[in-house]
Amino acid sequence: MIYRFGTFALDTELLELRSGQNPVPLEPQVFSLLAYLIENRSHVVSRQELIEAVWEGRIVSDDTLNSRINAARRAVGDSGTAQAIIRTFPRRGFRFVAEIDAVASTHPGIAPSANDVPASAGPEVSLHGQKAPLPLPDRPSIAALPFTNLSGDKEQEYFSDGITEDIITELSRFSELFVIARNSSFQYKGKATDVRQVGRDLGVRYVLEGSVRRGGDRLRISAQLIDAMTGGHRWAEHYDRKLEDVFAVQDEVVHTIVAILAAHVRKAETERTRTKPPLTWQAYDYYLQAVGAFTSSIYSSKVEDLYETRRLLQLSLSVGPNYARAYAMLSNTHLAAWVRSLDEDHLGPAALERALRFARKAVQLDPNLPIAHAHLGEVLTFAGQHEQSIGEFEKAIALNPNFTDWRLGMALQRAGEPARATQVIEAHMRYDPFYSPWASGILGLARYMLKEYSQALPPLRECTSRAPRMRQGHVWLAASLAQLGQLDEAHAEAAEVLRIDPKYTIDGTQRRLALFKRPDDAEHLFDGLRKAGLPER
Repeated sequence: MIYRFGTFALDTELLELRSGQNPVPLEPQVFSLLAYLIENRSHVVSRQELIEAVWEGRIVSDDTLNSRINAARRAVGDSGTAQAIIRTFPRRGFRFVAEIDAVASTHPGIAPSANDVPASAGPEVSLHGQKAPLPLPDRPSIAALPFTNLSGDKEQEYFSDGITEDIITELSRFSELFVIARNSSFQYKGKATDVRQVGRDLGVRYVLEGSVRRGGDRLRISAQLIDAMTGGHRWAEHYDRKLEDVFAVQDEVVHTIVAILAAHVRKAETERTRTKPPLTWQAYDYYLQAVGAFTSSIYSSKVEDLYETRRLLQLSLSVGPNYARAYAMLSNTHLAAWVRSLDEDHLGPAALERALRFARKAVQLDPNLPIAHAHLGEVLTFAGQHEQSIGEFEKAIALNPNFTDWRLGMALQRAGEPARATQVIEAHMRYDPFYSPWASGILGLARYMLKEYSQALPPLRECTSRAPRMRQGHVWLAASLAQLGQLDEAHAEAAEVLRIDPKYTIDGTQRRLALFKRPDDAEHLFDGLRKAGLPER
């Protein structure tokens, strides 16, 4: 953003103050102070608010603060006597009072290209189109970008990704912080990014970047916290440790960031409880490899990737037999096989039973692990146990107030609460601005169930555009179009469903997947599918 006032222009992209065409030299703290006053010009900024914003809450004397205010005034041609630009309000604070003309920056290289599709995301995912910057939350907000793998071995990517994911998980335990979900943070993997653009894309004030170098039994982790509003560095550190100390390093990074961003974090939340991986790091290492293999299976639709995930999880459990996260992921593989037409487990009762058994095992081993409860909640909704399903998701949220998962929207939708489902999905989309296509699909289905067919079309079209091979998106879109009387388009979507899954029928496929609590909801969906021309049997 460029703020123009008089002959001056303050550019928050280039971190530069200019008078006409001439740059005005400023110390970083003075620039941050001036930028903060301009951005908050709608009200008087207290001394404490300035100290929190510019000095991160550190103890600052009145003389230091006054000297920075005077330096800012001198830089823009103001004075303590005139106060035509920065006015002091005795016992209240300061306010930027000059007229401002704010315009968006147009510097080359800052805005993401329309072709900036994450290499790791596969063909079904694309970055959203350019949007207006998201508003900042009312609490400290942060996005942890994927740590860079500096090991010189692409096969080690899973390790640096796992460290990042664990840091995101631990940060999100603090209710005083607003933490962007892993899915959106990882959209920037492998890209040269400008943290200020990241801040605008995700609607956060701070960005964490880092790198991991693994060699032999040694590990080096570097991390830096950046103010996305100004581009200024708030903290940086590197750690040289033995490989088995990786969890201690993660703890230290998390607790340092929390200390910087939230001065009053509850002490009870500063301890990692039983969610910590097993003491043997080899089990953790196998688990991280399995996560990578499972992600590949989602985008490749190859059953071999699903089998590789299970092989790696069995290796993890052979080393750490009580590792809850491995059991939760194992459950996920069997549910995926039940839902998707990959092998003979598709819609087979034994596959769903295995998914349920492993999910319960994960919760039994670690009742404080939110993702275990979420996995169990997902399996239960497919088993038709709707109240129990929602209860598990609510336990996950109670354990972690920042926990967000579109699958809760799915559970609510099936339980006959489409209005609440829309609220949950829309809130999820703020925590995860690059949300899964499934999220927009479930939002569209909830609108359908509310008989808001026109409102269902935009999210469903987004779903099918971003994930063209996802059968259910086309199913729900076909039903919505049919209910609106747009039968040509509805028939085209129905044809796409049958192209993706030639064996699809309302009775044989959809009825077994759509275990709605209210029979009328199921019949409502089937009615739309019949109108769209999908086969009954």
